[in-house]
Amino acid sequence: MKPSHLTLLKSLRTRDSPLSRIRTMTLTSNPSQARDDLLCSESDQQQQSDAQIEKPVEAAPATLGARCQILSIETRVEQAWAHWKKLGRPKYIVAPMVDNSELPFRLLCQKYGAQAAYTPMLHSRIFTETDNRNKEFTTCKEDRPLFVQFCANDPDTLLEAAKRVEPYCDYVDINLGCPQRIARRGNYGAFLMDNLPLVKSLVEKLAQNLTVPVSCKIRIFPNLQDTLNYAKMLEDAGCSLLAVHGRTRDEKDGKKFRADWGAIKEVRNALRIPVLANGNVRCIEDVEDCIRETGVEGVLSAETLLENPAVFAGFRTAEWAKDNEEGEGYVDGGLDQGDLVVEYLKLCEKHPVPWRMIRSHVHKMLGDWFKVHPQVREQLNAQNILTFEFLYGLVDQLKELGGRVPLYKKRKIDTLLKGLEN
Repeated sequence: MKPSHLTLLKSLRTRDSPLSRIRTMTLTSNPSQARDDLLCSESDQQQQSDAQIEKPVEAAPATLGARCQILSIETRVEQAWAHWKKLGRPKYIVAPMVDNSELPFRLLCQKYGAQAAYTPMLHSRIFTETDNRNKEFTTCKEDRPLFVQFCANDPDTLLEAAKRVEPYCDYVDINLGCPQRIARRGNYGAFLMDNLPLVKSLVEKLAQNLTVPVSCKIRIFPNLQDTLNYAKMLEDAGCSLLAVHGRTRDEKDGKKFRADWGAIKEVRNALRIPVLANGNVRCIEDVEDCIRETGVEGVLSAETLLENPAVFAGFRTAEWAKDNEEGEGYVDGGLDQGDLVVEYLKLCEKHPVPWRMIRSHVHKMLGDWFKVHPQVREQLNAQNILTFEFLYGLVDQLKELGGRVPLYKKRKIDTLLKGLEN
């Protein structure tokens, strides 16, 4: 890199980062927002007990655990595949989503077919400095396989954060794909694509010092060869699994820009480690099409799952059931988003998370219903202090008003609900 690289590294390590200032403002400037940041438990005492990571679970045997030992690329590739196969080679994966892929939502998706999941992106510096980190990261023994994702721009800080979650996950993941403005200001995510030596140092630091494998999630460069060089660099640095979002850093609108499965296929063919794909998933058939066209091991879904956490079980929203190009018949699958909200709320009662996460999920899952009954959405927006009683009542109110919006399944496929109930 250019000489300015050393100057950049110094600036990266400043403690008063834009992200920390923004976070402080978020927590203090808006009283209703501050209440939403509280855990959804009944008392401070219960918050303290329920928020803790549950009894440490035995980490999946991490065959890559050669601390401070540099292994040959052949050995690392062999161990990367051994670890992935030991996890069952999951195909259906919950993507990392800020404030949205938290424990209760991961467990809900798991019930409806998800086979692995990422945590929300955690800021490595904030995670190591705050006493409230358990509000942002919780897990349990059923929550596996699990990727814990961090954004970072300092190898030592990243390693310190990773050490704290190492016993509770199957991969520590580095976020190299976030394209949002806050990532530009904080100099992490996809904006590290401008500083590849730093990216390499982040991966090497974890690969040489953790007992669990390191994974990375990236976006593609506009130029295919740049993308391939990037992916190979990550593999050489010690990355054991690579998830590729088939859009560039500037292609933030998933509805406007289609993910480039062709580029993902080229990355898959160029690497020796397992590769996952992200982008263009609206239904289970898209997942199968992506795997067939790219040759990847599995597929991540984000936005589609937020609206319909039962995607991996074959359920479609009305929008995608009607927009079926093959003209196949779809019928009421016996499940609706109101049912999913109730299931999600019950999981939140068992595994408390900040109310802001719950509010966001309720808005997403009930979006189709709110279009029919916008006055109910306004009730939710006006409710500064959420309670489970209020939210359960909200779902009941929507059902009493009528206009149920079901989730659909192919007519020729029996609903999975009976099997899920048994």
